[in-house]
Amino acid sequence: MKSPKRTWNFRVILVVPILMLMASCQLGRYIYYNFADIKDYKIFESRALHADSMKFHFQVATKGKVPKEVTIKGKDYIFEEYLKDNNTRAFLIIKNDTIQYEKYFEGYNEQSIVPSFSMAKSVTSILIGCAIDEGFIQSVDEPVTQYIPELKNKGFEKVTLKHLLQMTSGIKFNESYVNPFGEAASFYYGLNLRKQIAKMSMEKEPGKKFDYASGNTQLLGLVLERALKNKTITQYLQDKIWTPLGMEFDASWSIDRKKDGLEKTFCCLNARAKDFAKIGRLYKNKGNWNGKQIVSEKWVAESTKLDTTDGSAPYYQYQWWLPTPNTDFMAAGILGQYIYVNPSKDLIIVRLGKNEGKANWWALFTSLAKAY
Repeated sequence: MKSPKRTWNFRVILVVPILMLMASCQLGRYIYYNFADIKDYKIFESRALHADSMKFHFQVATKGKVPKEVTIKGKDYIFEEYLKDNNTRAFLIIKNDTIQYEKYFEGYNEQSIVPSFSMAKSVTSILIGCAIDEGFIQSVDEPVTQYIPELKNKGFEKVTLKHLLQMTSGIKFNESYVNPFGEAASFYYGLNLRKQIAKMSMEKEPGKKFDYASGNTQLLGLVLERALKNKTITQYLQDKIWTPLGMEFDASWSIDRKKDGLEKTFCCLNARAKDFAKIGRLYKNKGNWNGKQIVSEKWVAESTKLDTTDGSAPYYQYQWWLPTPNTDFMAAGILGQYIYVNPSKDLIIVRLGKNEGKANWWALFTSLAKAY
């Protein structure tokens, strides 16, 4: 009979290599970590963003205007119960640069990090705009192969940066995170985004149909990296947004691997609620931050306008969602992360959550906008 100690040692010898293998490959990482989670920023390599010494602080209302009830699709709900019951972790309402409502749930607070998930797509769009303003990128009409020549002769010659921004590129991409062999899981858990990009293929003719795919934004990320040449995307975000906007907290952007990593520009900007709100404030003010034009007003307008030409959707433009076209816009992430902006109401709403819950967040935001 084997001793318990020998049996345990054998199990350790057997299990450790398996765990190491799982941590080193896409499928293993998918099985081990499973579906995307708001604590995923802890499992990926990342590049650091640093808070600015000259921090910008929103004012806080002495007695904020907060609704007790909200009406969503004709049904009334107790506002705060609705947030709590639908797995919210942070919720901010900012009117005229003044915080009217700030609430954290389930042990979270203003210093709690929450991954952006696809809200990072909107940030990537801002950086593309900055790069165009500065001449690193010439125009949205440039072909993607100008920056990623390895995609030539694979049907990408007609795909422009505008197609990528509007999700009308026609690329073949499985957006499902529950399919371990799909492209979304490969991009999220994989360790070599550049290699994954080189494998990409076309499915439809570009400029014909909107088809939401994270691969579009990751292509924009590689375009941005190559346009910047000697600066990482995170460094560019630090220089163009994090420092000028006076971010209150350190943050990070997840990358695919430690050595020579590429930012996961389709997701994975890890920050706090108030700093996400400042991104909303930048676009609420047409790219201007306290008198300094961070990104051109023209880019902000193009990014958030209604445009249904060339297959573009009426509810999406340049990596921003349009709940009520030509009225409001928002950044959105898969687990219910949102930056909602209504410029005419001077209103910003940030919602970060464990998941979407059963809520209709788009309807809640537009309902709150009417109340303010």
